[in-house]
Amino acid sequence: MLLHTIKEVREQISNWKKQGLMIGLVPTMGALHAGHASLIKKAVDTCDKVVVSVFVNPIQFCPGEDYNEYPRTLSEDVELAEGIGADIVFAPSPDEMYGKGQRLSNDTLAYVVPPYFYVDKLCGKSRVGHFDGVCTVVAKLFNITQADYAFFGQKDAQQLIIIKKFVNDLNFPIEIVSCPIVREESGLALSSRNKYLTEDGKKEALVLSKILNNIKSCYDKGITDTDALKETAFSFLTDKHDMEYLEFVDRDNLEDKEIADGNTLVLIACRVEGVRLIDNIIL
Repeated sequence: MLLHTIKEVREQISNWKKQGLMIGLVPTMGALHAGHASLIKKAVDTCDKVVVSVFVNPIQFCPGEDYNEYPRTLSEDVELAEGIGADIVFAPSPDEMYGKGQRLSNDTLAYVVPPYFYVDKLCGKSRVGHFDGVCTVVAKLFNITQADYAFFGQKDAQQLIIIKKFVNDLNFPIEIVSCPIVREESGLALSSRNKYLTEDGKKEALVLSKILNNIKSCYDKGITDTDALKETAFSFLTDKHDMEYLEFVDRDNLEDKEIADGNTLVLIACRVEGVRLIDNIIL
């Protein structure tokens, strides 16, 4: 069922809780694709009832980003989610989530702010305040749905690590489930922003997965110095690629790695046709 208000969702959740049912949450910004579908399927297989949220969250977009242009396909999203087995699609408005007329700023709105160490790197460097907005909306969704499990994709690896951190630090009674990256047959990681790319752009965007796979191959051959591994990326880049970062960090706490090991996460961000794309791989 499609619900738009917190009150409606809480009423349904209350009924399920009284029956002792296990509830799963899949938070999304909509424009659902096969990657989201894999999260919903995992939730349906794990839980008795599943809520999929569809909310383009304004407070996680930085100035100049694509909030107004972000793809919105609610009717198709509902069809996909319910077809897999989701019980509720929760699609609130910004007014419903944050209050009518509320100024969407931490000047007046309470935010959940993750540790500076976790956000002052990778995507957080260029998207100042982004993860404050992510953690705030995710915490609200946890409270609204009272979910026992929440399902997130590994593609947004920094986000996933930060959410696990705040859930642990703030004692949220929920288990975070990490799900593998889903890729197109070509190797391109699925993303709602792929819709912005032309067919040529999609081919150029394969540079992200090519760089990561080559690094993994070099690591498997015995190269562990991360500076040396990083150097292997540059032969793949052309003037059609604007690489923002390529970093090696600990997959649990985002600490920088000088020597790669089996707990190393390699993350890349690159603009292709002006579209900011991210990907990662675990060595």
